[in-house]
Amino acid sequence: MKICFVVNEFFGWGKYGGFGSATRMIATGLAAKGLEVDVVTPIRQGQAPIERADGLTVRGFRPWSMHDQIAAYRASDADIYHSQDPSVGTLLCQRAMPDRRHLVTCQDPRTWRDWWIELSCYLDERRYKSLLTWLYEDNPLVWRAVRRADAVFSEAKHIVPKAQKKYGLKVAPRFLPNPVPLPDGPAVKAERPTVCFVGRFDRRKRPERFFQLAQRFPDVRFIAVGAANSARMDSLLRHRYGAIANLELTGFLDRFASPRFAEILASSWVLVNTAAREGLPVTFLEAASYRCAIVSQVNPDQFASRFGYHAAAGDFEAGLETLLDNDSWRVCGEAAYDYVRTTHALDVVIDKHSEVYRSLVRSAARSRGSVENHGPLPRVVPASKRS
Repeated sequence: MKICFVVNEFFGWGKYGGFGSATRMIATGLAAKGLEVDVVTPIRQGQAPIERADGLTVRGFRPWSMHDQIAAYRASDADIYHSQDPSVGTLLCQRAMPDRRHLVTCQDPRTWRDWWIELSCYLDERRYKSLLTWLYEDNPLVWRAVRRADAVFSEAKHIVPKAQKKYGLKVAPRFLPNPVPLPDGPAVKAERPTVCFVGRFDRRKRPERFFQLAQRFPDVRFIAVGAANSARMDSLLRHRYGAIANLELTGFLDRFASPRFAEILASSWVLVNTAAREGLPVTFLEAASYRCAIVSQVNPDQFASRFGYHAAAGDFEAGLETLLDNDSWRVCGEAAYDYVRTTHALDVVIDKHSEVYRSLVRSAARSRGSVENHGPLPRVVPASKRS
């Protein structure tokens, strides 16, 4: 059985978002279980058309080249094509390989309000790119492609009704979580109160609110992991806040290659997320795996309210005070760890994905139609048996 992931980003070659990180974890986890796995993604700077890493084959195509995309999907010749968040790529993949199984996982379906937040946060070139992203990921043809998929899933529980309404699905998406690898041993927390931020230094993430927290809590150590997409914005933020004595700006750290990334989460007491909008961030799962409490204005799957402090009014200062008082963060961090251990642990999630794929192949072999209520599709011939 061969799986091909259809993604707009893959963690590496200058693209380091949450979707790409989750896809890389899932893909490498499946490859480690012995499955053949391809990834088809837009080609980035320094990326060859075909790359092999972590047991995967990564096929790049020129952005906006439909011909390149279709050729990549056909070259993959997979049994199952799995879109990590729908896009025009989902539609092209279905047309390129109509006799194969097609899955969609909704990572972050955006409403009109969500898109307004995206567009209002950026200016000039970045806003232009957001408009192009909107057209590529969110149009009636993409919605139709989601409805035609053999199975539709959601990476977070709060997304299920949102995705069903947005795409007009007769059957609600099933929950198929994103993974997080659990650390080998217990997290050794710093003796000094330590708070971290992980994310891009871009307007939607509002990192300046984290930096301002550092000014208000001089006895607490603050560590910000990340950088801005814009060199100008990155330089501006570092010039404005870089002299804060209890604030460390690490720059970008590769979570797959840098031991420093894990060390920061292991020592931190609290993760602060200041973004104006999120799906269910992979950073929440990563922080929880290291027993960190969460302070966040967004509250996907009630993650902040259950495992920390939901700063609904933007009251990050009150949230941090609440968690640091009497070591309340420890109880929240332990609860967060217990949740991700049973729901999002890498082995648990890989097993769930594997069972979904096996179910699809079995249903195809028995000519029982699709996993969802979308009608029968032609039989899939496993890749290993094709000439």
